[in-house]
Amino acid sequence: MVNRLPPTVYVGPSLATMLLMTLNNKGPRVVIVGAGFAGINAAKALAKAPVQVVVIDRKNHHTFQPLLYQVALAVLSPAEIASPVRTVLRRAESVEVLLGEVQGFDLQKRLVRLEGLDVSYDYLIVAAGATHAYFGHPEWEQFAPGLKTLEDALEIRRRVLMAFEMAERDVIAQRPCPPLNFVVIGAGPTGVELAGAISDISRRYMEDDFRAIDPTQARVILLEGGPRVLPVYPEDLSASAERQLKDMGVEVRTNAMVTNTTRTWVDANGNSLGTPAVVASTVANTITIALPATALGTPASGWVWELPIAFLHALAEHQGFRQYLRVAIKGRRNAYSTSGLKSRLA
Repeated sequence: MVNRLPPTVYVGPSLATMLLMTLNNKGPRVVIVGAGFAGINAAKALAKAPVQVVVIDRKNHHTFQPLLYQVALAVLSPAEIASPVRTVLRRAESVEVLLGEVQGFDLQKRLVRLEGLDVSYDYLIVAAGATHAYFGHPEWEQFAPGLKTLEDALEIRRRVLMAFEMAERDVIAQRPCPPLNFVVIGAGPTGVELAGAISDISRRYMEDDFRAIDPTQARVILLEGGPRVLPVYPEDLSASAERQLKDMGVEVRTNAMVTNTTRTWVDANGNSLGTPAVVASTVANTITIALPATALGTPASGWVWELPIAFLHALAEHQGFRQYLRVAIKGRRNAYSTSGLKSRLA
């Protein structure tokens, strides 16, 4: 149990600096939920600070997500992009790693609830990563898996490779062969990488692997609801990416709003595309920070409010957790989110 003096808060025009004083040499306990990039970097940033750090994740490995698309297309094996969380943080003696799935939070009692275990905290960082966004159609997930985990990558690998295998078998059996159309929904970085990689392996690496079908004739269709691919990047980079995709044989369709998808069809702007494999790459990211309510001089609250991502940069450049913790305040509550979305911690 950590004995603390009441923290002092200095509120400026857009920034609050909180001075935390502790009577325990071990310092306050910081619980980090999630061992992705944000969680790992936060733990490393606090490793030499006078705090106790607990990292909780429902998996025992950290996944290098930028290369998931290569696992999804059998270019890399899962072990090549996954490292045990304990191995990543083994040099950080003040960091404890717990395997478990978070069931909920008690913000008033400052508890993270796991199955069979409650973990107390003074400061809570919820960096639970990203989830797929199906825009009010969760039923589409069974037909169009996302790509955020190793399990997602292996499922996409299975679907893509099986599409070619089943087409080969259908032709040999003299049965009607469905078109080899691969539809990728969402032209963000993941969608662009995946569409380009599917086109690349079908035209370069599978060209001589089949006898009854021609893999180079497979169509790869990238659908984007906005006016350009890679919308978060400058327009010149978006235009360059689109040119390169088209040179690789990818059909890029912008302003294409998907209205329905099934196991074999995707409807976009009234047009139906037959496909054996659909992939959704649209995601919604959430990183949440929860602080003691008394630190902000407000009652405890279960609402999550917006916190700029710059907070994590401030955290990484800390000068000692006892001295200050910088927090950009939005709404003066005790829990914040970089997602810009309100949600219940409960």
